[in-house]
Amino acid sequence: MTSKNSPLPYRDGVPPSYLILPCDEEHPKGRWPNLLSFLQHRFPHIDPELLRQRLAKGDLMNNNGEPLTEDAEFIAGMKIWYYREVPDERPVPFQEDIIYEDDLIVIADKPHWLSTIPSGRHLKETLLIRLRNRLQLPDLVPAHRLDRETAGLVLLCKQPQHRGAYQTMFQQRQVKKTYRAVAGINPELKLPRIHRSLMVKGDYFFTMKEEKGEPNSETAITLLTRQGDRALYEMKPHTGRQHQLRLHLSAMDIGIENDPWYPNVQPEADHDDFNTPLQLLAYTLEFTDPVTGENRFFKSNLQLTIPHPAT
Repeated sequence: MTSKNSPLPYRDGVPPSYLILPCDEEHPKGRWPNLLSFLQHRFPHIDPELLRQRLAKGDLMNNNGEPLTEDAEFIAGMKIWYYREVPDERPVPFQEDIIYEDDLIVIADKPHWLSTIPSGRHLKETLLIRLRNRLQLPDLVPAHRLDRETAGLVLLCKQPQHRGAYQTMFQQRQVKKTYRAVAGINPELKLPRIHRSLMVKGDYFFTMKEEKGEPNSETAITLLTRQGDRALYEMKPHTGRQHQLRLHLSAMDIGIENDPWYPNVQPEADHDDFNTPLQLLAYTLEFTDPVTGENRFFKSNLQLTIPHPAT
């Protein structure tokens, strides 16, 4: 976990994380002869020698910011601070682009393959950490997220006191968003159309699927241009379910090109092929600024493999 009430500063754009030593009945005080023995139990997937090295380097600290040693006492309820590390993090060979910046917000074009925020095996190679370092703004936070595979516009907030206003704007669907995607052609599909469905958790990992029932998702779909057996579509989501656009197009037999999850889950090795990005782009954002009252409109500069028609 991370916290703004930290005794440690940000490091390379990354905030410190913390762990609270357990004090419940399952881990009674005195069960662990020292801190290292508990850490070896808590993180069995980490090489014990690596844990010793991190303690020896002073990478783990108490709530006063003082380094903890290998023989440090296990104290139930104590908060330990550390900087998360991702060994051998794979660089993303694409650059984010800042298309707008003022005293309140940053609008960035996120490339394919770059996670919006740190998660799992992605830490420094994320849009948030890159921009914090590039702009020297440790308090920068995204108001919403895009899937790692999806490219396009992301709004980030500069000032903590206004963060809630921008995040609420997205949560309450006060932002008009359009997406574009390259997908196949279904000759039986009548477009434009509005696709509604009940989306529920899927059978694999974090995928979604459709079931019969009261719809909880809605997307307007239009065909913009066609090249052979491929087409460029525009989507306007009314709701914001996980993987909504990817599932909706797949359900209409026009799955998005290079999608590793829909309609069929591909082998893990195929998920990081930088030569075959998911052909999905967050293309425009339009909203009334909750702080200034201004009408805002932004359009991505990125292109999919079928060029955008003239607008």
